[in-house]
Amino acid sequence: MQSDRKTRFLTREEAIYFGLLAAVIFLILPMALDSFRLNLFGKYLSYAFVAIGLVLCWGAGGILSLGQGVFFGLGGYAMAMFLKLEASTPEATAIQSTPGIPDFMDWNQVTALPWWWEPFNSLAFTLVAVVAVPVAFAFIIGVAMFRRRVGGVYFAIITQAIAAILTILIIGQQGFTGGVNGITDLRTLKGWDIRSDEAKEILYFVNAGLLFACLFAAQYVRRSKLGRLLIAMRDQEDRVRFSGYDVASFKVFVFCLGAAFAGIGGAMFTLQVGFMSPTLVGIVPSIEMVIFAAVGGRLSILGAVYGTLLVNWAKTTLSESFPELWLLGLGALFIAVVMFFPNGLAGLWSEQVRPRLRKLFAGRGAGATPPAAPVPANSASAPDRPAAKAAAE
Repeated sequence: MQSDRKTRFLTREEAIYFGLLAAVIFLILPMALDSFRLNLFGKYLSYAFVAIGLVLCWGAGGILSLGQGVFFGLGGYAMAMFLKLEASTPEATAIQSTPGIPDFMDWNQVTALPWWWEPFNSLAFTLVAVVAVPVAFAFIIGVAMFRRRVGGVYFAIITQAIAAILTILIIGQQGFTGGVNGITDLRTLKGWDIRSDEAKEILYFVNAGLLFACLFAAQYVRRSKLGRLLIAMRDQEDRVRFSGYDVASFKVFVFCLGAAFAGIGGAMFTLQVGFMSPTLVGIVPSIEMVIFAAVGGRLSILGAVYGTLLVNWAKTTLSESFPELWLLGLGALFIAVVMFFPNGLAGLWSEQVRPRLRKLFAGRGAGATPPAAPVPANSASAPDRPAAKAAAE
């Protein structure tokens, strides 16, 4: 019975937690917030895709990546390229020197659409690229690093360097990527105006639905044999390798899965916010994404979502009320969590709040139940102590 409970997809308690999160995202937030604030929380949810991937990579597999913004940006740029091409029809760009190409290309004397932009005229190709491009890039990095047993702090530094390199590359190729401004002025998706309040509300629910799909996928991985192997690799990698498992392949897989989640989040960010820029690709946003997972709890996929919402809400609130202090407040929040609650909000709940609630309700239940009649020690019906103890356990 114990092992069956461990391998079940969702325990009763976990199902309740999933239901509570669904109620918050699908009911409470849409009912309590106006369109502008709801779109803000939709933007926060797009970051939660990255945090879920980090829970699998970092929390379960012990792979700390400080470059997840790269995959978030690749997915976002893929969607932005399609939207920009749709907004750059010859009729809409008739005043340009070269009609039919994005405006930033015309400003930089680019006279023809680059060949690698052409496939993004297709929405079907774009939707595939949103996932395939980040996964392919993660596969190349993972094979190059994990086959050579690069891990720990060295892998974190390398991914951070990759994020810096990609940012410099995007900014330097201004004529093809939009440079430091990124790809802006995104208006329609197949003729549907994504700038209206109604569209933003619909995109919020699409975003939330995709987020729960990724949550269920992550939960499936955690409950599978792969999830148990990831935890074993995190704690005793050499022992797993000596047992005959290909540790590098498992690491590559979970790293690619985290990249796929991040790419979906980047695409939804582009749709909801209406632009994509290199400021979302570099080192700083990548470290912030790690903070989201750390605050929520790097061992909990649901905690990662709550941590993302909390940190971004605090960031927005502090920047609105105290624009000169919000960075200090964000740093203080992270330091406090690391020092006092190393397992984040999820750890605070499981280690402090839930045991006290159980003790409280157990005490009330015991107080309402009349005490059992004592059994004489020499009675034949009295169970022996070891058997009673085993039954109680």
